[in-house]
Amino acid sequence: MEYIERKRLLFFGLPWTFTKYTVGEEYIVVNSGLFKTHENDCYMYKVQDVELQATLLERIFGLGTVMCFTGDTTHPKLQLIHIKHAKEIKDYILKTSEEARRKRRTLNTLDIGSGLRDDTDTDIL
Repeated sequence: MEYIERKRLLFFGLPWTFTKYTVGEEYIVVNSGLFKTHENDCYMYKVQDVELQATLLERIFGLGTVMCFTGDTTHPKLQLIHIKHAKEIKDYILKTSEEARRKRRTLNTLDIGSGLRDDTDTDIL
């Protein structure tokens, strides 16, 4: 399954922007621009957490913003701004990212800040 959505203007939710989001089973791709295009993609197994935000105006026009917190170095916070079907897409990303991590046998770990630094030489007696 694949979702293709366009970023929409907040006013009336019309798709008059030049940003297209593609959410597939293996990746998330953000294409933006008219004269100078920019493509950013992130593999699904790198998505660590997903958040749905909707302001009052977004809810009135049936839109939402999906924020993906990733392990990607270029965009650790990938945003799908003002899209329709935001709740459905958020749930799809959560389910698919978990399946992709299981398929690759990838483990997510958090740096909890133990205070120890690897780059210093200390003598422990």
